[in-house]
Amino acid sequence: MGKMRKLLSKSLKPLTLYALLVLMASIPAYYYLVDSIWQRELDEHNQIIAYRTAQGLNRLHLSNEALSESIQLWNTIQPGTNLRRLTGTLSRPDSTYTVLRQNPYTEQKDIDRFRGLSRIIQIHGSSYELIIETNIEETEETVAAIAIVTFFFFLVMVIGFLLLNKRLSARLWKPFRSTLARLKTFRLSSQSPIEFEQSDTLEFEELNDALSKLIAQNISVYASQKEFTENAAHELQTPLAIIKNKLDLLLQQEPLTDRQYRIIEEANRALTRITRINKNLLLLAKIENHQFDDREAINVRLLIEHCIEQLKEHFDHKKIPIQTELTDITIEGNKILFEVLLNNLLLNAVRHNREYGNVRITLHPSGIIFANSGSSALDGITLFKRFGKLTGPNSGSGLGLAIVKEICNRHGWQVSYRFEGNLHTFSVVF
Repeated sequence: MGKMRKLLSKSLKPLTLYALLVLMASIPAYYYLVDSIWQRELDEHNQIIAYRTAQGLNRLHLSNEALSESIQLWNTIQPGTNLRRLTGTLSRPDSTYTVLRQNPYTEQKDIDRFRGLSRIIQIHGSSYELIIETNIEETEETVAAIAIVTFFFFLVMVIGFLLLNKRLSARLWKPFRSTLARLKTFRLSSQSPIEFEQSDTLEFEELNDALSKLIAQNISVYASQKEFTENAAHELQTPLAIIKNKLDLLLQQEPLTDRQYRIIEEANRALTRITRINKNLLLLAKIENHQFDDREAINVRLLIEHCIEQLKEHFDHKKIPIQTELTDITIEGNKILFEVLLNNLLLNAVRHNREYGNVRITLHPSGIIFANSGSSALDGITLFKRFGKLTGPNSGSGLGLAIVKEICNRHGWQVSYRFEGNLHTFSVVF
């Protein structure tokens, strides 16, 4: 599982990246917008200058010689303008343009941008071409200024996002955290419904309502299953015990033929198997219904030694020695279930073993390893499933390893199987 992040943190990153992309895209947009406004204003400025120049020269009523001298003086002292006389009487529309050239009125030799206007004006009935060129602000300076301002506001926006995210997370998600805290403390075995806090947020209120209905339904199902397991334990075991007693009485009656004896023995073995399956099924149901919630400190080494002593006859019957390498460790769990787990793995080590075989039990701080001799691997796919292996001379009830798996799941442990070097190896990792 990767690194966990909060929900609002996950939404903040894409929002920040989106805002950054939008602001970066806005820089050229701002530039072209400002540039177009400047050019429009400069065009208007140049037109005003052209109109005032034509009006001013016409009001002077100068002679041709004086007018020529005035125009020459005008072109000399007026930067960015040029007025020259045309042959004949001409008329054409105004022409606006942009030109790049060096500014002769500055010390720098950089290339500047100029906005120009070319207009035909009439002075005392003669046509003159008036050209006005006005310097436009530097492009690089404009882009730099816009970029600086844009990134400044981007930083302001990101800081605002972080502060708002922190405040919103504490305020908006308070009902959710309250609901989550109550769910973490809920235990189905207590059969007590949860009272959620009222929220003025529609989605959280709908969530609480759905959870309340789900919990109420689960409590009802749990109560029904618990009642069933209790009734089954009482109602099924009693008639099974009566049948077994009747069969034992039949075996004690005389005379019995060999065929009758074999039939009664087979029925007795089948009844014993049914009794064991019924007991294991009831145990599985109780585990799944969380009817073993009590936890305590368990000395694993002492419990393993106790279980080995209880099952010593099974090992002696097949002449199987047990080798142990046990470390003193203590874990927390349900002692009854853990003892069932150990007994099932020990019986499995006897059942899937050969006469004069061997069993080795290793206990270390992180888990237990059961290894026993064998001739062929077990089916790893169905091994931990219910009734996964019911056939063969070594078959048990088909529920022992399923119970082991369920107990491990109940405690958050991991159980695994492998077959290497003619050894069946079961590992339980705490």
